[in-house]
Amino acid sequence: MRRSLNFAPSYRVIDKVAPITVTSFAKNAALFFASDGYLLPKTNVMGRHAAGNSFLRAVVAHHGGEKLWAYTPGRNSFDAFDQAVQSLDASATAAWCSPVRPAPLADIGTLYLPGPMLSDEAGVRMRQGPNRYSLCGVTHTTASHAAMSAITGMLSANVMPWDALICTSNAARATADMLLSAETERLQQRFGSNIQITRPQLPVIPLGIHSDDFAFTEDYRTQSRRALQIADDEIVVLFVGRLSFHAKAHPHAMMLALEAVARKTGKKVTLVQCGWFFNDGIKKVFEQAAAHACPSVRCLYTDGQQAEPRNQSWAAADIFISLSDNFQETFGITPIEAMAAGLPVIVTDWDGYKDTVPDGETCFRIPTWMPEDDSAHNFAARYEVGVDSYDRYCGYTCLTVSADQTVLIQRLTDLVENPDLRRRMGEKGRAHARSNYDWNKIFPQYQALWAGLGEIRVKDGAAAIGTLLKSSPARPDPYKAFATYPSHTISADTRLACNGADCASRFDTTRVLEVFNFASALYPQPKVILAIFQLVEQEPNIPVGVVAQRLNLPAKDII
Repeated sequence: MRRSLNFAPSYRVIDKVAPITVTSFAKNAALFFASDGYLLPKTNVMGRHAAGNSFLRAVVAHHGGEKLWAYTPGRNSFDAFDQAVQSLDASATAAWCSPVRPAPLADIGTLYLPGPMLSDEAGVRMRQGPNRYSLCGVTHTTASHAAMSAITGMLSANVMPWDALICTSNAARATADMLLSAETERLQQRFGSNIQITRPQLPVIPLGIHSDDFAFTEDYRTQSRRALQIADDEIVVLFVGRLSFHAKAHPHAMMLALEAVARKTGKKVTLVQCGWFFNDGIKKVFEQAAAHACPSVRCLYTDGQQAEPRNQSWAAADIFISLSDNFQETFGITPIEAMAAGLPVIVTDWDGYKDTVPDGETCFRIPTWMPEDDSAHNFAARYEVGVDSYDRYCGYTCLTVSADQTVLIQRLTDLVENPDLRRRMGEKGRAHARSNYDWNKIFPQYQALWAGLGEIRVKDGAAAIGTLLKSSPARPDPYKAFATYPSHTISADTRLACNGADCASRFDTTRVLEVFNFASALYPQPKVILAIFQLVEQEPNIPVGVVAQRLNLPAKDII
């Protein structure tokens, strides 16, 4: 077979990966970096944005002189990472690991993802080998279809025992475990009970805070109350978070209880809701609810997306309240921030709040109830088929959750009437938050996990080499997937010939055309191209394998 040289470029990524030789287990990780996962947007700040940004600050603070690696598909994303790192610590060094050249991950040890989406990256890792490095994700919400599919999908993906999905609370872990158990049962029904199913680690590690962010002086408290036009005799109850009645915490129970307390105690009660509304319509809904449920309570709204009004809200408050009743919540960072700010806390006995705030010591947890199953409304089915959106699914289900209003009113009354109780609980809360949830306490748990995953990977991972496919079946080699498309395929025996005279010169003038130069960065070195053409001109019909041998290159590089 004779083939004329084509001017169209070809490109193949060559990664020569040395065998794993781990003498100590790396305690840091490369970050799968996208701005949305770690940087705070100017508007519409979600909990995962705040959590990711706080985590990035912890990573930079604990780099210990090591390079901070970002795993990003493009240079622009890495530049954003580099800028963020430099803004936090000018002495830190950022390094780029490209997905098409991921060899550094074998030395780094772990790739950290700011969500539960391990499956895709497990497929990418197959090209290097399943034990090249560990994957570590983290839960945020577990209620959405995307999150649930990501968790259940790990069982049919190449997620390994040396990978981990960090659950931020015991409640989140219980949900993840339920989803994985149900998916295991489905796979066994489909393929037989003897199939081997591999699960990742599911460690519980809470989110952390930077305690010093909430260390406000008495002078700043005075200034903040003055700035918010709050009098000395007003008792300020603070909620911090996204102001969404359907997707965060329904405000009616809080408003109704504060009205009862204001009437019962005769105190001037002010409710400060610090956050942001998704639109003006939702703001009107809150204002309408407040006018109906708590007309005796002064209601203020501050912009939680801006640092100064947010800090003023924290400093001006006397009591913090968060009556979460929503399935999309898994952890809840604001009660910990409230404790760090020295505030007594009232929360629902719900999800991650059960882990973080000790009832009767630093806070009061209010009992909650919800239905035993979904048989009455079929919310899951309605959401699955698209009758209800995710927002409506969250909104409808939160209306089926209730907090004990009698206990809530009594606990609020206790705090409103007793400044000494507020002070004692606030002091205990501040110590509790700093001792247990400061990133100086939490981040070493991440590092210990990553090192432990490395130990499992090296101990048990060797057996996986050679037993698994080298790429995800859904992400195949295109020349294998479309092997029936061409008339012929190029091999080491394929013979080459120049199509006309002076091929090298014509190639140089042709490759600058717009139809080719978009891939100019992928062309071989000019000296290699010239050497190939010289051989072909000297020996027409020379086999590809011979050209490769003469140039001391693998035949596949010539192809």
